Amino acid sequence: MEEKRVFHVNGYLGLLVALLLLVGGGWGIYQGHYFLGALLILIALLAGSSLTIVQPNTAKVLTFFGSYVGTIRDAGLFLTIPLTNKEPVSLRVRNFNSQVLKVNDLKGNPIEIAAVIVFKVVDTAQALYAVDDYEAFVEIQAESAIRHVASEYPYDTFEDEAALTLRGNPNEVSAKLNAELQARLAVAGVKVIETRLTHLAYATEIASAMLQKQQSAD
Repeated sequence: MEEKRVFHVNGYLGLLVALLLLVGGGWGIYQGHYFLGALLILIALLAGSSLTIVQPNTAKVLTFFGSYVGTIRDAGLFLTIPLTNKEPVSLRVRNFNSQVLKVNDLKGNPIEIAAVIVFKVVDTAQALYAVDDYEAFVEIQAESAIRHVASEYPYDTFEDEAALTLRGNPNEVSAKLNAELQARLAVAGVKVIETRLTHLAYATEIASAMLQKQQSAD
């Protein structure tokens, strides 16, 4: 399922038409044209049910009796398909700060690591219908990707200075994390804008020993 545009027109024009139909229906009933009057009032009510307000940086996802019919991304008041459910989805850029995770690095040393993930929804249909809860999905996949990437590098190396390490190459590690996380979140219609490591340290139980090893190597 992919996002698609849905029919929508200026809502102020639609509201004016609905009011005119409502007045015309009432006038028709007053004049004794009951069927025509009731029909105009019914059309006016249907038109009123299709009015929706879309806030800036928000989209409205429309479903018609359980079927996805399209998305409105433009901000403003619109008249669209009547009798549809209109669910808002934020298009704002958001941050997710992971918890400090305890992971074993490539050499099996326990380390603590955390990252911030900057992301936004780019496909509203996938965000709502491809996964149960896209925000929870981002959190789970982010922590899973952080654990996986952290295990692929040593925290530090005292023998090979050219080797990539978590401590010595944060930009390269962040780029790897960004690419892996984007691959995981593509199914949910989410774009990863940036990832940055916010915490990196040896676990407390080995921190002092590794610090002494580092000092002796220097």
